[in-house]
Amino acid sequence: MSAEALSGRHIVVTRPAGQAAHLAEALVALGAKPVLFPVLQIFDVEDSGPLLAAAERLDEFDWVAFVSPNAVEKALKLMLSRRAWPSQVRVATVGKSSEQALASFGIANVAAPQERFDSEALVALPELQDMAGKKVLICRGDGGRELLGDTLKERGATVEYLTCYRRGKPALDPAPLLKLWTDGQLDAVTATSSEGLRNFFEMVGKLGQAWLRKTPTFVPHARIAEQARALGLHEVVLTGPGDDGLVTGLTAYFGTARHVA
Repeated sequence: MSAEALSGRHIVVTRPAGQAAHLAEALVALGAKPVLFPVLQIFDVEDSGPLLAAAERLDEFDWVAFVSPNAVEKALKLMLSRRAWPSQVRVATVGKSSEQALASFGIANVAAPQERFDSEALVALPELQDMAGKKVLICRGDGGRELLGDTLKERGATVEYLTCYRRGKPALDPAPLLKLWTDGQLDAVTATSSEGLRNFFEMVGKLGQAWLRKTPTFVPHARIAEQARALGLHEVVLTGPGDDGLVTGLTAYFGTARHVA
């Protein structure tokens, strides 16, 4: 694996604005040129009433599960302005970024998977097996997967959902990406959610879609890889989880003899 594998390469980072710095900095440290193109925009909920009401009722729950760092940030900013976190309420989340976000609010002792970061890994944790009679609050964005809630219900839990933020598609001009593609200088795309990848596909338009189908696209989860293939992308590279997995995957790919510039 070449230490200079990413040197000079333009790599699209599609994380939401404000959440791309860690990946971008890691790429810059390896000589790459990250191209920031956020494909998801995170908004506050229009009505904060349900969030504040849930804060008053936290003592009713045995578990509160946060599905993303955005859920942590948006929920706890409001909830903890009203009250302290009740010590007897257990907290679960899906990944290291969410754990770090929880720690920033002073919440530790979190049940979270350590290898795979998704709902499937979360419901496999020993702590979440015997849920008979338990009350669970799931903090998430508008919509989202039902696997976590459905599985906990099957195990006997009572589940409530709390919408903590809204997602939207930014209005960005794809012209800088199209120019890089036309000049043969756009080397790779990273995508960290299925919804984000769908947004990206729409945002770059017909010409961009033709280029994208031929561009190596790096994704940290099999579900996103399935979405990429469904959109007709020809070269989809499944990496390890998180930003570290993406960087390792990119370095390995461009470090092989056939991809060395």
